[in-house]
Amino acid sequence: MPELPEVEVSRLGITPHLLGESVMRVVVRNASLRWPVPAEIQELTGLTVTGIRRRAKYLLLETDWGTAILHLGMSGNLKVLPHGTPAGKHDHVDIEFANGKLLRLNDPRRFGCLLWTRDAVEEHPLLAKLGPEPLTDDFDGDYLFQRSRNRKTAVKQFIMDNHVVVGVGNIYANESLFSAGIHPQRESGSISRARYLKLAEEIKTVLARAIGQGGTTLKDFTGSDGKPGYFVQELQVYGRTGQPCIQCGSLLKEIRMNGRSTVYCSRCQR
Repeated sequence: MPELPEVEVSRLGITPHLLGESVMRVVVRNASLRWPVPAEIQELTGLTVTGIRRRAKYLLLETDWGTAILHLGMSGNLKVLPHGTPAGKHDHVDIEFANGKLLRLNDPRRFGCLLWTRDAVEEHPLLAKLGPEPLTDDFDGDYLFQRSRNRKTAVKQFIMDNHVVVGVGNIYANESLFSAGIHPQRESGSISRARYLKLAEEIKTVLARAIGQGGTTLKDFTGSDGKPGYFVQELQVYGRTGQPCIQCGSLLKEIRMNGRSTVYCSRCQR
């Protein structure tokens, strides 16, 4: 599914086209997404987009009247297209703008969402209890160390918990733990402050590099400009089960943790 870097790439891709533009109309072809698209989404009509932000994997289209909350789910993508572009089978929503462009939500599996709120968006039930953004100063090794005390949860699950920190999905958890030399099954409460300092820096580095390279190419994701990401070419462990570790040459192993593929080096990660 699209992870934080892919969503951030989408935000960067659509912002130059939509920021400061007014909405002409909203076309909902299929309201049956993860949650039904509310009729109130039509309140966007006539409003100007004053901000386009990302919170975790949610995109926020801000206006002076309210905020549209977008999530790409497991297979969604956003594209900026000219008015009149024919809609395909899974093109569920168009937001048309006065500048002749439209924002199209395509979502084959329909696990994404488009919601509308006139209240403070940070207090919305989907956002209110989220942890800090990993690429901000609110997130660092000291924070992870303090949050992990007396916890027996495996460290991989710990850093993937959106209540702890947002946006560290499966691919990036694998990569960050490898770079930090930490075994994914280690109890989070048993890891030292020094190692958490290293892990937090690796999380920031891995995510920033992925954003810079356009996200990770998965079969269901392309950027808003239609260009795929290329970070997949730099993955050190994810998807490389049975191949040599780039550091020591040992064959990488794979286990399942909470139903997700977890690839690691038994020699380099302790």
